Amino acid sequence: MVRPTAEVELVGGTANRGLVVRVGDTVRRPLRASSTATHALLQHLESVGFTGAPAFLGIDAQGREVLSYLAGDTVTPPYPAWSMTDEALDSVARLLREYHAAVADYRPVGLEWAEPVPSAYVTGLISHNDPNLDNVVFRDGVAVALIDFDLAGPGSALWDVATAVRLWAPLRPAEDIHDVRRGRSLARLRRFADAYGLGDADRLRLVDAAADNHIWCMDYVRRGSEAGHPWFHQRWTTGEAELTDRTNHWFTHSAAELRHALLD
Repeated sequence: MVRPTAEVELVGGTANRGLVVRVGDTVRRPLRASSTATHALLQHLESVGFTGAPAFLGIDAQGREVLSYLAGDTVTPPYPAWSMTDEALDSVARLLREYHAAVADYRPVGLEWAEPVPSAYVTGLISHNDPNLDNVVFRDGVAVALIDFDLAGPGSALWDVATAVRLWAPLRPAEDIHDVRRGRSLARLRRFADAYGLGDADRLRLVDAAADNHIWCMDYVRRGSEAGHPWFHQRWTTGEAELTDRTNHWFTHSAAELRHALLD
């Protein structure tokens, strides 16, 4: 008699916390209204030979999407030392650029995506929109894959870079950075843009894009909290609302310094 493979909960994330499991060499996740679009994106990535994303394998008997499991490490608190290095940061920027190259000519129609990004940052490219620390898979300290495409949809390379650098630099008040990155946000901002190869036009817009991305992301969390999502509610009511206000204020008063770091 063949014993069923055990389900192992995978940590990280907020929207699907406690609902994502590993079963052997697969990952099982809840379906969403935008799942058809996400699956089409993953199938495109596989078709062009991009190995930095999970493959869509189907729907299981419990009605969950089945994805390939990508071996490696994701970055969750307490952050390991290797994940905070400049080399790890560079590799995230390079991985993001490789993803953008893989979707550069992908123009799907008639699909329902999860969360529209501000129209000023929509060029037609399908951006990941959530390259958070726990959504990047590393091997030997090098970023090799993106996971959790739930928020993917029409956006732009600039929007993805703004999202990533806001989280990885990070871009927030120094007193709200509680790891070795404190005091290095400006240097890491510049380094990420350089490692990605961000052009001059997008560098001019990057600071505003990061500030707008913060508003967009936190509004998503706030609405999730108000809708009764337990993990979004916990996050929003245990300091996130206050941090959001502090960070918005910081972006306003630090914009010139951030631009100088990028363009000098």
